[in-house]
Amino acid sequence: MSQAIFSFDVTRRQFLQACAAGVAGGISLPRWTALQAAVPQKNSQQSVVMIYLPGGPTQFETFDPKPDSPSEIRGSFSPTQTNVPGVQFCELLPRLSAIADKFSVIRTLVGMENRHESFQCYTGRPGGRNEDGEPAGGWPAFGSIVSELLGPGKQGMIPYVDAAPKMSYAPYNNNGSHLQGNPSWPGFTGYNHIPFTLEGEVKSDLVLNGIDLARFNERRALLKSFKQNQQAFVVEGLDNFQQQAFQMLTSGRFADAMDVEKEPQSVRDRYGKLQKTDPSFGGAPQSPQHLLMARRLVEAGVRCVTVAFGAWDWHANREGSIEYLSKKYLPVFDQALAVFIQDLEERGLLEQTTVIVWGEFGRTPRINAKGGRDHWPGTQSVLMAGGGMQGGRTVGKTDRVGGVPLDRPVHVQEIFATLFHNLGINTETAQITDLSGRPRYLVDSGRHPIRELY
Repeated sequence: MSQAIFSFDVTRRQFLQACAAGVAGGISLPRWTALQAAVPQKNSQQSVVMIYLPGGPTQFETFDPKPDSPSEIRGSFSPTQTNVPGVQFCELLPRLSAIADKFSVIRTLVGMENRHESFQCYTGRPGGRNEDGEPAGGWPAFGSIVSELLGPGKQGMIPYVDAAPKMSYAPYNNNGSHLQGNPSWPGFTGYNHIPFTLEGEVKSDLVLNGIDLARFNERRALLKSFKQNQQAFVVEGLDNFQQQAFQMLTSGRFADAMDVEKEPQSVRDRYGKLQKTDPSFGGAPQSPQHLLMARRLVEAGVRCVTVAFGAWDWHANREGSIEYLSKKYLPVFDQALAVFIQDLEERGLLEQTTVIVWGEFGRTPRINAKGGRDHWPGTQSVLMAGGGMQGGRTVGKTDRVGGVPLDRPVHVQEIFATLFHNLGINTETAQITDLSGRPRYLVDSGRHPIRELY
């Protein structure tokens, strides 16, 4: 692990709560300024945007239609031909179909558990339960590992940001919560590497329309008071790093990246307007403006951005049948995601930004008696774009009913090997040290980047 900046007798959580004073929603922001000098700065960097679809999206009504299957399998919609010969998506995705050459789809993802937890998407592993064999402190998220290995982004920018709306169902949030068992938070990389959250606690300090300097002045006063009673620990260079942290935030560059209203109205209109999802899902709204914010964040130098989009637990026990839900929510998803990919390309960012879109599992081949689809970890479809990967490819083929891979199953650990590879991290050699002092490789042995994407 990276050498700690602080040595102290109080707990890390107590220190961060008192010293960071909520400036970064639990993250030790001065750490990024401390590391700036040690990280070579380039004109451009590789970034990852992970778009998480809470609840597990249907593969049939999106990227793997089965038009030759019985009606109880194929559903209500017809396939449409994409601009890639021989590749079809659901007819409700016309915009994505028109730019299918800009991204690739993996149709045979395996390795996910039947758990409504974002943790699987953010770490590539199950966690929380004894049988999961988590190391002490829990598995770190992908962005946490990137933060530890690569440090701040260009010009000292915070490396890992969670731009997801706060969701009422706790395990959907990027916070290590589980359905069962203990939280896997912050992971063994520690609190220095958890994401800077833009919604929730931090939003009271950093608002989307700019920085509330009055609140920052209050935090300065609290910090000054706290320093008067710091005999319990030793802080090395804290004053300088705290000052740099305040300067970075109040300089406006980070606040500018969060302020989507600085975009021309035509750009904001192009992404589209927010559509709420039924509160009973406990998921996120469909907020295209959050995707626009993700683009602005990677443009500003953030290495890893996570965003949650929509609510996809379509059993038909909430709001309506899968036919109703597909007609309501897929058009917004189609437009927002297509515009996001096109916007990245038009700005010259797609080649250096890996985009991944997925949920925690797929949906059952057979439509249930209520008109929905249930959980199905047997396979799911995953969209991947940018980052040096080729577009217009489909990896793997599912069986006649879309339930299991017919060929080329792609393990979730291969996804993570690909993401690390696109950031220039060699998973054959890179290691991080857990809390017991044991060095650990980033992915399981034998898992490599997905060769078909290059």
